Amino acid sequence: MERPKLAITMGDVAGIGPEVIARAFQSGQLEQNCRPLVVGHPDVLDRAIHLAGSTATVLTVENPADWLTAAEISPGSIACWNPTNDDAAAVPAGRLDRRAGQSAYEYLVAAAQAAIEGDVDALTTAPLNKAALKLAGFDYPGHTEILADRCGCVTFAMMLYLPPGPAVVSVYGFGVVHVTLHTSIRSVPELLSEQAVAEKIELMERFLDDIGCAAPRIGVCALNPHAGEAGLFGDEEQQVIAPAVAAALSSGMNASGPLPADTLLKRAVDGEFDGVVAMYHDQGHIALKLIGFDQAVNVTLGLPIVRTSPSHGTAFDIAWKGRARADGMLAAVRVASRLAQQRRSNRVAS
Repeated sequence: MERPKLAITMGDVAGIGPEVIARAFQSGQLEQNCRPLVVGHPDVLDRAIHLAGSTATVLTVENPADWLTAAEISPGSIACWNPTNDDAAAVPAGRLDRRAGQSAYEYLVAAAQAAIEGDVDALTTAPLNKAALKLAGFDYPGHTEILADRCGCVTFAMMLYLPPGPAVVSVYGFGVVHVTLHTSIRSVPELLSEQAVAEKIELMERFLDDIGCAAPRIGVCALNPHAGEAGLFGDEEQQVIAPAVAAALSSGMNASGPLPADTLLKRAVDGEFDGVVAMYHDQGHIALKLIGFDQAVNVTLGLPIVRTSPSHGTAFDIAWKGRARADGMLAAVRVASRLAQQRRSNRVAS
């Protein structure tokens, strides 16, 4: 099957995004999976290429609809499309900067529009900095919410996904979707609802079905220790989560819960479940990053387009110091390419 066309956004240029993109190309593995187009400033990409010690050159393209395929690009060239102004080129390394937040936002929405219009098959995003995004005047907590807004999606979620590998028993990999995401721990209980939990169970089931997992087994986390201990530690399990699981079962989904998170995630990694629904960010993230930090991939569920990203952040502390690694970016590219190919196969089959 033809390699999918993949837009790779540069993210916050003050962070490690440009370097991990350059190192991903340098590895020789990236173009085995896709036909890549970097969305960002070509001067920043050129600096990152030199930082990585690569001999690649930047090929600037004006329009994603007309960008050259990998076979047509001269060997050693990286196609780069800058959909905004030149402000990003002047951003200093490792510091919050309004211009970096503005550029990261514009790279993302331009790449998303290219995917919506079919000029690219999927997008993989280097990390943006939420504080820089705020400085630029954008009141979003992250990529997920921006993309949902641009795509007009009401039901969506961020899933942290480990592809098949040594850390995961299942041949389909293992994912955790989050009912709440970028919010304070204090606000989580009031944000939980039966509908929100039920929607995430359905999104997880749909994803697993899309990647070929027949009759997926979904475990649903409790919010409180010991699943609330029959109400002793809280009643969210009885009032919110259990009814959502019951609704999923009645609609034909194979869901179990609410189950204590500390044991559920271990059981899932060992192969008892194909996916997990977590109630909040760290409940799912800590476990998956502990067992597979460099291979964990963010996947946005519920969108009409494919979007993945590495699970790491902008890492200002090591940005532009030649210390960033491309493992997470390469994993995100592989997952995006696989999902894009799967969607193409599903369309042909239907």
